[in-house]
Amino acid sequence: MKRIDLKSADYEEQLNHVCSSAQSSLFDPTIEQRTRAILDAVQSRGIEAVLEFTKQFDGAELDLENDFRVSAKTISQAKQLASPELKNAVRVASANIAAFAESSKRRNWQGVNAQGAKVGEKFDPFHRVGIYIPGGSAPLVSTALMTIVLAKVAGCREIIVCTPCNAQGEVNPALLYAADQAGATEIYRVGGAQAIAALALGAGPIRPTQKIFGPGNAYVVAAKRLLFGHVAIDLLPGPSEVLVLADSEANPEFIAADLLAQAEHGSGHERVWLVTPSKRLMTSVERAMKRQIKTLSRARYIEPALENNGWMIQCRDLDHGAEIANRLAPEHCELHTKQQRQLAKKITTAGALFLGGYSPTVTGDYLAGPSHTLPTGGAGLSFAGLTVDQFQRRTSVVQYTASSLKKSLPYLSCFAEMEGLDAHGRSAEIRFDDSASK
Repeated sequence: MKRIDLKSADYEEQLNHVCSSAQSSLFDPTIEQRTRAILDAVQSRGIEAVLEFTKQFDGAELDLENDFRVSAKTISQAKQLASPELKNAVRVASANIAAFAESSKRRNWQGVNAQGAKVGEKFDPFHRVGIYIPGGSAPLVSTALMTIVLAKVAGCREIIVCTPCNAQGEVNPALLYAADQAGATEIYRVGGAQAIAALALGAGPIRPTQKIFGPGNAYVVAAKRLLFGHVAIDLLPGPSEVLVLADSEANPEFIAADLLAQAEHGSGHERVWLVTPSKRLMTSVERAMKRQIKTLSRARYIEPALENNGWMIQCRDLDHGAEIANRLAPEHCELHTKQQRQLAKKITTAGALFLGGYSPTVTGDYLAGPSHTLPTGGAGLSFAGLTVDQFQRRTSVVQYTASSLKKSLPYLSCFAEMEGLDAHGRSAEIRFDDSASK
């Protein structure tokens, strides 16, 4: 990991470099150009292009009639293969996620405005939603729960899942089991930007969805950004990130383990930061990481991520550290400090906050309850994490009576006259015109 020390002559310049959006794969021009070419091909050639890209990127030559959509038989086999431990973990995690989602679901309401009209909102689930679940070197079983369960709680009737297959056209059975248990209604063996294009534009058996959800690699996130408007998009959750803000008394072994955990996903675009006033802690964490990485099976993925996007940043104090965290807008932000709740109030752009040494990010990844689908690449400056209400479509409801409309006439007429839209004013006034009521 690279270091930025307070005494560095170019401290501010280095810090600005780390916080720059140019460091995020979200705005990589090469990735955007390649992604746009994929989207254009799917838009013009449909399922033919989707199958070609699946062969090109995943090595799988899929038969559209027999193995493009995952069959009920394959899902049944996945259920049989699921261990008792997996079934129990899926059950417990799903219960926590569903309970959290149910508590935060938006509900219809009605009130009365100053003129006596009834006003309110109603919230309906999207009828057909698309869910992207990353696969590849690390099939994210937990992501199936962190997205599909929310759609189910919201009441979405058609939940369409796309997830990559391997070169043999197979999808991890544990992932299939979790997706089915969570409530997926269709599952397709397709990943990458071509899957997002299919969910947005339609391709062969995949009919267009109203909104697309879920994390993915840099190409998946670029596809979601470029297709915004063709379809609704949840947020921009890409390669994983964690920022640990720690004081001098924090446990370096805990911090090292948490940094390594978020660097292991495998895209090479993961980003990890340690922000602390303590140079001694930085050195201790660095040593702990070197020891721990030797014991990890995915060290070959971790090392390039740390080399490319791993930073240890010395701050003046914890308040300054909070300012740095807000500039970086990390996906996950751990506070290994005393009085974490007071410090947490100062951090306003993190996707999720984890308070104290015994709240590692992995608890949010798998079990705690809130969805782990969170903004990355600085998108947290504008986006929040995935919540159940994003699966609900809001509609405002207005009901006037003759009495409440009459009370409103002076104001309606005033606005219409001021804007030069006399037909607007007339549309309300005509209801009290005796000649029009006959």
